[in-house]
Amino acid sequence: MYPISSQLAAFVTKTESFTSEDSSLAGLRQNYDRMCQAFTPSQPDGLQVSDAALGGVKVRCYQPATATPAQGWPCLLYMHGGGWVVGGLDSHDFICFELASALQVLVIAIDYRLAPEHPFPAAYEDCRAVWQAIQAGQGPYAINLQRLVVMGDSAGGNLAAALCLGLRDDGQPLPQAQVLIYPGLGGPADLPSRRDCMDAPLLSSADTDCYLALYLLGGGEPSAYAMPLLAEDFSGLPKALIAVAQFDPLRDDGMLYAERLQAAGVEAVLYPGKGLVHGCLRARGQAPEVDRLYDYLLSYLGSEQLTQV
Repeated sequence: MYPISSQLAAFVTKTESFTSEDSSLAGLRQNYDRMCQAFTPSQPDGLQVSDAALGGVKVRCYQPATATPAQGWPCLLYMHGGGWVVGGLDSHDFICFELASALQVLVIAIDYRLAPEHPFPAAYEDCRAVWQAIQAGQGPYAINLQRLVVMGDSAGGNLAAALCLGLRDDGQPLPQAQVLIYPGLGGPADLPSRRDCMDAPLLSSADTDCYLALYLLGGGEPSAYAMPLLAEDFSGLPKALIAVAQFDPLRDDGMLYAERLQAAGVEAVLYPGKGLVHGCLRARGQAPEVDRLYDYLLSYLGSEQLTQV
C-alpha cells in the first residue's frame, strides 16, 4: 500500500521486530529503548559526551574535541521524539553524534519529563528552563548566543516549535532558526494525511491520537504551546526548515505549519520527504532517501552559519 524502497522496508521490519505483546507503559518504554539501542552507533572519535543539568533539567552535551571558538560554541539545542511518552537521552544519541561530528558544533539534548506522569506543560517548561539557563550563561560551556538553533523530531519538533512561539510571545531572545523533522503540531483530525496514512509504517493515526491524549492529560483547553497549529499569529518567528515524511499521518502538520509561517512573512523551507516514513532518521546509511534527508539537514544547518568558521 505504501510504495517505500526495499531498503527502507528492511529498516521498518527491523524496527517492528522490537514490538511485543506487552502494551503497558513500562513495556512500551522498554521496547523503544531496546529498538533505539539496536540502531545507535558507537560514539565517534573526537567527540566528548557528558551529562549535566541546566535550569534543573538533565541534558547531554556533545562537544567536538577542538578548542572552544573565540566567540563561544555555536550550539544546537535538540529535543528528542517519542510522542512525549517514550525516549530520553540514550534514544537520540545517534543523531546528536552525527550533528556534533559533522557540523563541529556543541549539541545539547534535553531530557524533558515524560507524559503521562508529567503531562503538558511539563516537557515544554523543561525546554524553556534549559533555554533560559543557556541565555543566562549557566553550564560548563561558553556558547555563542547568536548562533543557537533549536531542533527536534516528532514530539521534539513540536517542542521546538512551541518553544519558539513562547519565547516570541514573551519578548525573549529567539533562536537563529528552528529545524522540525516530521513534527506533530496538533493539526486537525481531518487533514488528508491522517486518512491517507492511517496505517502507515511505524506510526498510525491511532498512535498519534493516543500519544497526544497522554500528553494533554492535564486537562483544560489545549494551547498553542501544546499544539502549535492553534496559534493565531505566526509572524516574528525564527526561520524554519520543516522536513516531513511522505508516508506519515503527521505529514500535513508540517506542511500546514510551513504554509502558515510563509504567509506570515517568516522564511520557511519545506522538505517533502518523498518515500520517507515517520521515524526514518535511524535508517542513516541504510536507505539512500534517508541519506539525502541528512545531506539536506546538514547543508541547511551549515548555511545558517551554525558551523564553526
